[in-house]
Order: sequence, then C-alpha cells, then structure tokens
Amino acid sequence: MTDFLVAGLLLAAWIYIAGATLAAARFARRRAAAAAAASPAATAEPVSVLKPLYGAEPGLYENLRSFAEQDYPEYQLVLGLRDRTDPALAVARALIRDLPHRNIALVVDARVTGSNRKVANLENMLPAARHDVIVIADSDMRVSPDYLRTVTAPLLNRHTGLVTCAYNGAPTGGFWSLLAAQHINFGFLPGALVGAALRVGGGCFGATLALRREVLEEIGGFTRLRNELADDHRMGAAVRRLGLATALSPYIVENRVSEPSLARLWRHELRWARTSRAMAPAGFAGSIVTHTLAIGVIAATVWGWDAAGSAALLASLTLRWLSAAAIAHWLALPRRGLWLLPLRDALSFVLFIASFCGRGVQWRGHQLQVGPRGRIRVEGDRPV
Repeated sequence: MTDFLVAGLLLAAWIYIAGATLAAARFARRRAAAAAAASPAATAEPVSVLKPLYGAEPGLYENLRSFAEQDYPEYQLVLGLRDRTDPALAVARALIRDLPHRNIALVVDARVTGSNRKVANLENMLPAARHDVIVIADSDMRVSPDYLRTVTAPLLNRHTGLVTCAYNGAPTGGFWSLLAAQHINFGFLPGALVGAALRVGGGCFGATLALRREVLEEIGGFTRLRNELADDHRMGAAVRRLGLATALSPYIVENRVSEPSLARLWRHELRWARTSRAMAPAGFAGSIVTHTLAIGVIAATVWGWDAAGSAALLASLTLRWLSAAAIAHWLALPRRGLWLLPLRDALSFVLFIASFCGRGVQWRGHQLQVGPRGRIRVEGDRPV
C-alpha cells in the first residue's frame, strides 16, 4: 500500500512540474502579445502610486526612482513612513531633492490602527493620494518605465476590480540572497502561474495591487485589513465578493532580494509559509506535490536505493533542472547558481514541515501570532 501511495505522490509531483513549465511558457506568450498590443499611455487615467516604507534596504533609492520615472502622462508617487527616525526617510527626501519636477508626496505619520503596520501606513498615506486610480507596491520592487501603462490597462474594463503582478527575484549579492531569489523564481513564480492558468487560489501579491478608489471604498477601505497578515490576499477576495474580477497582469515586477543570512531568510520564508497555511490549510497541505526532489528522495528511501528508487530520484532531479532552465529562459530570470537547486529545495521542504510546528512569525521587528484564516496579533497590542 505504501508503495502505491508513494508512486501516486511521485506521479503528481511530475505532473505538477510539467504543468508549471507549460504555464510559464503560456505566460511568456501572453507577455509578448500584450507588449505588441500595448496602447498609448496618453489614453490612461491619472494614477496615485502608494509606496509604504520601512527601513532602508539595499537599493531602496533605485527602487523608488524606478517608480518615479514612468512613461505615463499623469501620476503621483506617495511615500509613507511611520517613524521620523526610520533611515528610509533620508532616502525619500533624497529622491524628492533629485527629482523636483516629479510629483512626489511624503507622509510621515505614527498613527497605528490594528496589528498590520503596513496597512496602518497605507491608511495614513491615502488622504495624500490625489487620483482615482490607486496602485500599491512594496518598497523592495523595481520596475521599468512601461510599468504603470501595463498594470493599469486592465482597469479600463469596468468588470475588472483589481490588477496584481507576479514578481521575480533578483539577488543583490551573497549566497543567502541567491537562495532566496531561487525560491521566488522557481518556487513561488511557477506556482502563481499554475494557479492563474487553472483559475484557482485567486492570488494577489503585494508586488502590485491596482484598483479604483471607488472599489477600495466599497470593500471597506484599508480598515478591513488592519489585522490581516495577508492583506493583499484579503483585498483580492473582497474585490471578488463584489462580483468584480481580479486580473494577473502580464508584467512581472522585479523583487530585489537582499537576505544577508540564513536566519533572515528562515524568518522571512517561515512567515510566508505559516501565513499560507493559515489562509488555506487544505491547499497548503496539497502543495507538497510541488516538492519534486523531496518526493524523489522519499520514493528512493521507501523503495530502496536500487534501480527503481535511484531512477525515481534521478528522474525527479532531471525534471527539476530542466523545468527551472526552461522557466528561466522563457521569463528572462537569473540563471546563476542553478546547480544549487537541490540545496534550495531541501531548505524549502524543511520550511514546509516547520510551518506546521507553530503559529508565531517575525515581521518588521515584531513578534506576531497568526490566528485562524490569517488574522494577526502583535504581542502587547490592545484589541482594535
């Protein structure tokens, strides 16, 4: 019986990795078609881009500048912080000084409503936003000048309530940064594209959330997200409950990955894993089929390290490398260090197991407890 269960799991893993590869190829064709059919920016509506800041991560100035220098007729960039001692404040002021001809607003407001500090920051920033189309993007993202034109285009269809973007990982240097980027490029990104192709999961990502102000108000604004760790996911679900669609843009945002140590990488990815488990327990448990190499090792262990077991592991390893190389080619992802994928996958599987061993996570210097369905509580906070 065990042999059949392992065989079924191995087959499911091989089917998934083939499906992820095909989903990436399909998305690459969609990106090419969208680029060829791009409409002029002159037909677009004015946009306010909200960038909540916390800390001066490596490359922050260049990240923000990429959003400030868009090929778009009318837009505003709103930078927000909660603390005047935050080193990101100096970076924000430098950007405003260097680009005086750009419409850049700076909000520094310490008010906190709820356990999610990022959402509190966004609530404080929203009154400074002048335009009816709102784009929200995390501070560690970097984009090209056609970004705003591409991500706001689907909003011209009034049946589309929200547009989001997947993202790739660009390591900023160092071994742990490279491993973290590989998790994004060959773990998260293919999974997001499979979900989009199958129309399951309804993934929305902090890399980009674009919607109209009226839609934001109709879902209850940022107020309803105050105690949600996965605020991006919750926003998408709320928009769909209005009967509006959430669209995955063909644009892939570049996530600048700067994990300096194993400890930082572990805390970051464990937060992702435990949040995903809290939001969708059954789906997260089913994601074991994405751990192709780990399942290959399990098969070899159960069947014995003879011809059958060794062949299963070798096939899993080969499929994993071929899939990663193809996805990197089609989506123009960094290929450096692909030989490290077995180590990366081993770490991912350990994190998958660890996600079932508690609910505590660390986020932006705070110890959080993730409750049922992703609601969070910061130690010492009073209920809001």
